[in-house]
Amino acid sequence: MIERNPVLNVICHLILIAGALMVCAPLYFAFVAGSHTGAEMAQVPQPMLPGSSFLDNLVTAWEKADFGRAFVNTLIVTMVIVVGKIVLSILAGFAVTYFRFPFRMTAFWLIFMSLMLPVEVRIVPTYEAVADVAGPLRWFLDVTGLSALINWTTGIEINAGLDFSMIDTYAGLTLPLIASATAVFLFRQFFLTVPDDLCEASKLDGAGPIKFLFDVVLPLSVPNIAALAIILFVFGWNQYLWPLLFTTKTEMTTAIIALKGLLPGPDDPSDWWSYAMAASFIVMLPPTVVILTLQRWFARGLVDAGK
Repeated sequence: MIERNPVLNVICHLILIAGALMVCAPLYFAFVAGSHTGAEMAQVPQPMLPGSSFLDNLVTAWEKADFGRAFVNTLIVTMVIVVGKIVLSILAGFAVTYFRFPFRMTAFWLIFMSLMLPVEVRIVPTYEAVADVAGPLRWFLDVTGLSALINWTTGIEINAGLDFSMIDTYAGLTLPLIASATAVFLFRQFFLTVPDDLCEASKLDGAGPIKFLFDVVLPLSVPNIAALAIILFVFGWNQYLWPLLFTTKTEMTTAIIALKGLLPGPDDPSDWWSYAMAASFIVMLPPTVVILTLQRWFARGLVDAGK
């Protein structure tokens, strides 16, 4: 039994309040900067209280960065990443948990080892693979001599038709990020906690693997799916490096890249800092809404995963 200590409670609350202030302080100063004009922020000392220009700065930033199109792009990319990662991870975790096939654990550990190679490490080969999707096929045809044979028999230059790039496409923005070793590991660990009696009972009822997955496993996995969806939504929404390298057209820009475009250069007026600070609150709004809406499921998923 834990005894209630008033002094200890006060100390714990003071520590929590101090931590909350440290986290919220940068957000507050960003809001202050976004609610003033550039001339007001150039004063010494800088204002410490919010001003009255937040909405004006926000409207200007929205028009300059074309956030309407950027938000649509980001939402599409994020939802594809969330759904794709969860679906692939559930299927992979289900396979390595309930199916007995040769090199099953070898396949699992190879998936798990991919954690050591994040996108930032393999960014160059990944970019080359997505920018030239048919490159490996052309190499195979050239090595085997099939390319010359097809050209000689049909008169068609086969390599000329195998030039396909996914740059500036939604597929290129999402497919390289759709696999998740962490999600596979989490689902596998949860599936191992499902009683074997449920699997045996499903077999006796004549249920196949697909029916067992949809009728038994997935309903039990809802809290884990919700918790993982929150993490993946924040991950997809905050993607910066891959969209920065992979998008060359303004109509494919994501919200984070649009926000980065508002940062002033050496020759830009100081008002751009106020625009960027105001726009940052709109960019962080969707992940905040998702977290606040699904926080109960997030906590429940973490508790269930830890059992």
